[in-house]
Amino acid sequence: MITMLIYYRGTQGAAGSFVTQMEAEGIAGDIRREPGCVRYEYFQPLNEPGTILLLDTWKDQAALDAHHASPMMKRLAELREIFDLKMTAEKYVSVDIGDDSKFIRWGDKR
Repeated sequence: MITMLIYYRGTQGAAGSFVTQMEAEGIAGDIRREPGCVRYEYFQPLNEPGTILLLDTWKDQAALDAHHASPMMKRLAELREIFDLKMTAEKYVSVDIGDDSKFIRWGDKR
């Protein structure tokens, strides 16, 4: 799996307004239904109240590439411009590192 951590930063609540608009227009829901989308959720870091973090996980690079080529990406880019957002991103590729049960107390989602 591939996980992108995308940080949206703006002024005067712009990042939150962007997320509200993404949900209201159904773009976020459409992305969640794309083939290969594992997780697409927004969070707000406690130490950065004006920042929104997108946790964006895909089955593989092909699914992520297809998402980036999808028609909804044009509207997403337009909204980023409208809300004048700056972005930073981190990309992580999952690997099997063995049994972490001594260190992690697993919940229902495993």
